[in-house]
Amino acid sequence: MKSVRNFLKTSVIVMVLFLSSCSDYLDTTPITEDTITDTNGIVIVDAADAESRMNAVYGTFASGYWQLDFLLAGDGQSDNAYIGADNPAIFQYETYQMLSTNSQMKGDWNDIYNNINTCNIIINYVDQASDLTTTRRDEMIGEASLIRALNHFHAVQLWGDCPIATQAVFSVSSENFDEVFDALFPTRKPVAEVYDQIIEDCLIAIDMAPDGSNKFKANKMGAKALLAKVYATMPNPDWIKTIQYCDEVLAGGYILLPTYDHLFDSAHEGNDESIWEVNGEGWGSPIGAWNTFMFLGTDWKKFNAPSHTLVQAFTANGDTQRKASTITTANVGWADTYWSSTNYPFAYKMRDTNGNQNFYLARLADILLLKAEALASLGDVPGAMALVNQVRTRAGISTISAVDQSDAVYKILEERLMELAFEGDRWFDLKRMGKAVEILSQQKDGNGVVLPSASNINQNRLLWPIPQDKLDANGLLTQNPGY
Repeated sequence: MKSVRNFLKTSVIVMVLFLSSCSDYLDTTPITEDTITDTNGIVIVDAADAESRMNAVYGTFASGYWQLDFLLAGDGQSDNAYIGADNPAIFQYETYQMLSTNSQMKGDWNDIYNNINTCNIIINYVDQASDLTTTRRDEMIGEASLIRALNHFHAVQLWGDCPIATQAVFSVSSENFDEVFDALFPTRKPVAEVYDQIIEDCLIAIDMAPDGSNKFKANKMGAKALLAKVYATMPNPDWIKTIQYCDEVLAGGYILLPTYDHLFDSAHEGNDESIWEVNGEGWGSPIGAWNTFMFLGTDWKKFNAPSHTLVQAFTANGDTQRKASTITTANVGWADTYWSSTNYPFAYKMRDTNGNQNFYLARLADILLLKAEALASLGDVPGAMALVNQVRTRAGISTISAVDQSDAVYKILEERLMELAFEGDRWFDLKRMGKAVEILSQQKDGNGVVLPSASNINQNRLLWPIPQDKLDANGLLTQNPGY
């Protein structure tokens, strides 16, 4: 490893010296595909520049990962959707045959770390803005820290050990090379260290981000909601901390909307159930939400077609309200292994085709079910099922009980399946609760036959490969087992 590091340093220093007469900047980083030059060491000049950079941070939610691929990862890889469409690279997600050269997965890595780098610009340099108030500066650091935490959280769940990126690099010279080397050529950090960084960033957000009154901003309550899920997901989950942060969110005055469909009809944005949501603001805005077209419409075969598993869960529970808000059907010009051309199903939560589609990063029902999961994991089955039944009552279906802890876990999983379908959660839920291989290996088609691809799922396939181009560019990176 040391010889690789020395080789990289020597090679790039030679390049820096060769190019220094032309430019102080050298784009060597395998972490980010974007470059921004600074002026005499000043990156953020004033308050206006800082606000522009902050808009760019929120604009990262218009990236391919957040508009499409986190839903392909969270739902398309799971049993609540057939990934659909006609992209061979994306078929590898669904069939658990991901290659390290997969172009879509490479794009996901680039998006996530570009998003983190955009946050780092604010975190590292906002102090340079001479006319920015201290209050606004602190808010920006809190907001950017939470969004950085969210992106690291997705990275560690997708790839396991992964780089921790906390430094934005603009220029490389022989003088600063040692200082920026780790940012240019990162190593994969152990999962535990990545979680430590995520927790640190969430705590900064709780201290410095705006309060929860603006659901469209990264806010304190959103940080608490993320922390609750982080403590549930990290190795050796801390269920006490999960409950603590769930309770702090539950004390925030949020309520379940009486009508489930109001969560998704675009007439109730920033509602009383919303904790933190991405605000699509139309074409030409930082977030022109284009994802609706990926899931809804009959002009071409769409991604994330609802699965028979999902439809059957709604049917078995008499869950007509949530089914109507989650799935719509139309007659189309295609058929596939799963559905005929008559009444072909589409994911329906993304409906606004004017670039204004919002989506949730945290909402109350998710937190209620997360606390239920924590209680069940600690043996409080009645307490867990009481929270599940709050969610079911809002959906207009009967309450249920569980005979023991194992039964409670499966029922919580099924409730999350119905409540949160097509919100990017299912794959991560199954992994967190240790049920991914067991459940996904038994996925069936409409005739009750196990899908051929289901046999591909195993423990190694619960993590994605490190993109091959990143390995080629950085000899300090290593590959995941099984790839």
